[in-house]
Amino acid sequence: MKKIAFIINPISGTVKKESLPNLIREVMDRNHFDVEVAFTEYRGHGSKLARSYVEREFHAVVAVGGDGTVNEIARELIHTPVSLGILPIGSGNGLARHLGISMNQRKALEQINRSESIFIDYGVVNKQPFFCTCGTGFDAYVSMEFAKGQRRGIVSYIEKMITGYFNYKSQNYHIKGKEIDFKTKAFVITFANASQWGNNAYIAPQASVQDGMLDISIMSNFPVIAIPSLALQLFTKTIDKDLFMTTLRSNEITLYRDEIGPFHYDGEPYVEGKEIRIKIVAEGLKVLTEKRF
Repeated sequence: MKKIAFIINPISGTVKKESLPNLIREVMDRNHFDVEVAFTEYRGHGSKLARSYVEREFHAVVAVGGDGTVNEIARELIHTPVSLGILPIGSGNGLARHLGISMNQRKALEQINRSESIFIDYGVVNKQPFFCTCGTGFDAYVSMEFAKGQRRGIVSYIEKMITGYFNYKSQNYHIKGKEIDFKTKAFVITFANASQWGNNAYIAPQASVQDGMLDISIMSNFPVIAIPSLALQLFTKTIDKDLFMTTLRSNEITLYRDEIGPFHYDGEPYVEGKEIRIKIVAEGLKVLTEKRF
């Protein structure tokens, strides 16, 4: 019997959580898994719970929430024998989508029943781990505005994007790394371990969580008329081909900018300084994915 814990964030996304423990216990294969379920009660509680499951030598800990919940739990599992599972119920679910995890709760649980553990990379921005993407520019600005609001979900996020487009001012950046010395004025800079922001918006279509590299996607300023084509390319995995995009690859870089301001890791916004170090740590986390045959 493998001990597996589900940590549910009750405020993640828009899905009701009351029936989740019963669904988990109904679908999980009780011949192979000894299931424990817990709800987080405050910010940072997921990390505390995850640490306790590591100490108790659980086989896996499943983050039930969005990318922020995944980050809070996964950071406690890096470089341990304990695997991360994901039951995605957040707003974007970028890492889950990249790993091919179903957005349907029952199907995602069935995938866990058929799962195997694989190693993936994770990133570090200054000292903060991230697992999907981190970055600055317009997306970090929108994430910060979204976090201030009371409404969740994709519709509210799109509303923030539309109003934000006319309020956000681009900055000058200098990206330095091995064989990279790049200066630009950018609308968005994303450092991608996985390929998407979430909701199947692929900001770094070629990114892999198993190649030991960051894909650095740089979007320059663009006119309003270009928005429809850029949006289409985001959802058709072709944004990297656009004339407004530049892609760099490195395992470690330093980003310099003129002012402090919004930054995000896995969609969680905060204020970061003028000098930011970002690197990839290869094969630092075990995750549960559906078995490949």
